Amino acid sequence: MTLWTVFTAGSWLWVISPFMAYGSARHLLKTYFPEGMSEALIGNILFGAIRGLNYMHQNGYIHRNIKASHILISGDGLVSLSGLNNLYSLVNNGQKSKVVYDFPQFSTSVLPWLSPELLRQDLSGYNMKSDIYSVGITACELANGHVPFQDMPRTQMLLQKLKGPTYYPWDINAFPHGESRMKNSQSGVDSGISESMTRTMTSERLQNPVSKTFSPAFYNLVELCLQQDPEKRITTQNRTLTFGLVL
Repeated sequence: MTLWTVFTAGSWLWVISPFMAYGSARHLLKTYFPEGMSEALIGNILFGAIRGLNYMHQNGYIHRNIKASHILISGDGLVSLSGLNNLYSLVNNGQKSKVVYDFPQFSTSVLPWLSPELLRQDLSGYNMKSDIYSVGITACELANGHVPFQDMPRTQMLLQKLKGPTYYPWDINAFPHGESRMKNSQSGVDSGISESMTRTMTSERLQNPVSKTFSPAFYNLVELCLQQDPEKRITTQNRTLTFGLVL
C-alpha cells in the first residue's frame, strides 16, 4: 500500500493512503460474489497481490497476514496489500535470517490463514513460504465465497493443519479435472486486475453459481501453495505462481 503522506496533529499520527474505491477483496465477496469469484477475476486480484508480496519478500519481509480483507482494489484496478501490522523483517543488524521463531499476537479469527509451521512453534521455525500457504487459503476463500476452516472447531482445525493428512479446504466439486468452461483472461498484467472490473462484477453475479468451475491449472496452483512441507511450496518468483494466475 502506497502512502501519500504521514503527519502528526497533536498526539495523533495520521497516515494518508490512496482511496480504494472497490474496497477489499473480502468486501467484493460479500457484496457481489457470495458464492465465490470466477477463476479469471481471482487470477487478476491475486496476481496484483502477489506482485506486492514478491516486493516484500525481495526486501526481506514476511507479511504474516495475507487474506482477502487485506487485499485492496482502487477504482482504476490497482491491487495493494494492507494489514502490515504483523510484518516481520528477516534482516537484523545487517544479517538476514533464514528462519523466524517469533509468533505474532494474532487473534483466533486469523488462524485459518496461518501456515502449519507458523502454528507449530517448534525449533524449525518458519520463513517466507509461510505467506505462500496463506495465498493458497486466500485463493480458496475467493473461489468459494467463505473462509476455509470457518465451520471447523479451532482444535480440530489446528490438528488438521499440524498433523495432516494434507487437507485442501475447497469444495472439490468446484474443481473438475476436465477443461474449464471459463475463458482465459489476458488483462491485468500492468494494473494487477482486469480493466473491466465493473463490467465483470455486474455480469458474474447474474450467473448461476453452479456453473462456476475452475481449471486443473488453478487446482494445481492451490495445491502447490498448500503443501504441508514449506520446501515443496512455490515462491512469489516461481513462474507457475506468477504466470499461472494471468494466463
